[in-house]
Amino acid sequence: MRTSTGCQHEMEHPRFTFNPKEGIDNPALVITDDPDPQSLVPRLCHLTRLEGQSFGFFLRMDQSGRSFEVRDVEPWSPAKRGGLRDGDRVLEVNEEYVHNVDFSKVVRKIQSCGLHLFLLVLRRDEYEEAVSVGVDLQTLAKSSKGDGWSRPRLCHISRHPEDGLGMTVTSVEGQKGQFTVNTVTDGPAEKAGVCTGDRLIWINGVTVSTLTHATLSRTVKRIGDSVTVLVIDREGESCSVRRRTPVLPEVAECRGLPHAARTMRLVKGPDGYGFLLRQERLAGAQRKDLVHVLREVDEGSPAEAEGMEDGDLLLAVNGTPVESLEHDDIVKEIRRSGDKVVLTSISIPGRDFYRELGISPLLFCEDGRPTIYAQDGEETDRPGQTGSHVSQEL
Repeated sequence: MRTSTGCQHEMEHPRFTFNPKEGIDNPALVITDDPDPQSLVPRLCHLTRLEGQSFGFFLRMDQSGRSFEVRDVEPWSPAKRGGLRDGDRVLEVNEEYVHNVDFSKVVRKIQSCGLHLFLLVLRRDEYEEAVSVGVDLQTLAKSSKGDGWSRPRLCHISRHPEDGLGMTVTSVEGQKGQFTVNTVTDGPAEKAGVCTGDRLIWINGVTVSTLTHATLSRTVKRIGDSVTVLVIDREGESCSVRRRTPVLPEVAECRGLPHAARTMRLVKGPDGYGFLLRQERLAGAQRKDLVHVLREVDEGSPAEAEGMEDGDLLLAVNGTPVESLEHDDIVKEIRRSGDKVVLTSISIPGRDFYRELGISPLLFCEDGRPTIYAQDGEETDRPGQTGSHVSQEL
């Protein structure tokens, strides 16, 4: 009787045993944690390269065609030293959210950034986890910066005959190499985007943290008709210190910089584009300092219609920087474009202006150009392709 009752009880309520090597053998007791969005922390990678050097990685669309994937990070490259890893998914480029941006625009932004590149990334598994639970990636990227984050401002100030620059610079007490700016209401500096209380980072390309107050004062007094300053508000600077990121013009908002690069969209006519490209050495330039000059613009040609000016310097073809390329390589790139090409140029004074600041004139140039990409290691002549497996070496 007892045996019969016991068996029936065990059948209705089966006993489960715990084996320390195998764990709980009751499926009903196995606990599965949902992914915690709070545990997802994007990683900020700062890549620094030399003039003419690549960053050392490929960027491609993943198989879903929805995200930008880092591939083939080269050993000892700026990408490797900056902490970038194969499979990382890019959320931001130089502090701008790009996850939903066209692939060609993201590539162009990286190619035009100069010597410094900031990438905010998630590991492949973190990205897949975030997508699976519906995490808002833009909110995640923003929250990773912390409260008080703001972009630095690159401001060009023109001197007023009576008000001067409309600003004064003072030392931060107890902090060597730290300076704040005070502006005159409605003065030139304030109109250019500088605010009272801003921290001054550099002036005309010179980092002020290396200067004494006396040296900085003399520098300001010697300034001519205009000056370009990089500033950031106090909260933004504190956030930058907390994130251990330098304040650089590559991530700044541009406020009224002169000598803008010119973008020209040319459609070939019966007699071609109507200009001549020559490789020349500027007067007084070093032996290796060769430039690509636009010459002999034909009257009534597509080049003239787009505003090309004789003597301007060619910066980019279809958005790709060409200053470091050989003449024949640039000609081949233009011919590959067929009957349409996008050229970016700048005047010689403009080139000198940006060189003095130590930044690329392409940094703030948006051109919406078509792009030619490599697909699985092969060249393709399909401009602007944004499907899966499209990749670009950077």
